[in-house]
Amino acid sequence: MKIVEIRPLSIPAVKVIRFARFCDNRGYFTEPFRNSQFRKEIPFMKNIDYCQINESYSKPGVVRGLHFQWNPYMGKLVRTVQGRMLDLFLDIRRGSPTFGKVSAYEMISQNDRDFAEWIWIPPGFAHGNYFSESSTIEYMCSGEYSPNCEAGISPLSDDLDWSDCDAQLKEEFIKVTNSDIIITKKDMAGFTLESWSADKRSNNFLYKNLE
Repeated sequence: MKIVEIRPLSIPAVKVIRFARFCDNRGYFTEPFRNSQFRKEIPFMKNIDYCQINESYSKPGVVRGLHFQWNPYMGKLVRTVQGRMLDLFLDIRRGSPTFGKVSAYEMISQNDRDFAEWIWIPPGFAHGNYFSESSTIEYMCSGEYSPNCEAGISPLSDDLDWSDCDAQLKEEFIKVTNSDIIITKKDMAGFTLESWSADKRSNNFLYKNLE
């Protein structure tokens, strides 16, 4: 594996990890993940163990999220295998300077590029996606799924702060959510940021404990 770049996004705890593809006239070969290298070369990964890998296929117009979990916490390392995804992340760490801010990052699968990318969504963030075309994604999880300790904030909630999001990606997402999207009733009826903040379970996400 060859890691070529690690960079923070508008909310610094969320990071993009770019890794090399080795291309020739046949196509490319890449090693998306090597545990020892992640631990050695990426400081914030040195104590993280991945215990679950999920794969998701979505049709055009699908919106998922914004999901989060505690007991155990679940960080996610996400990549687009095929298609195009807008990855969505919302800071729910109480006391964080970016609490309530939501942003997006475009992740496209392009076979002619000499790199590919992961995005790291750490515990303390609600996570979701929008797909503009048929897409397959993979995500590695730092905690096993715990159905009794999960919740979600609606990506359609009008009290989210989009001010630090790329303007074009924000405009695209707001536009599609005002049209026909494919979303579960559960996700649509998720908490608002305000109602989640009033829920005592939100104290599981204190900035001082997750920083």
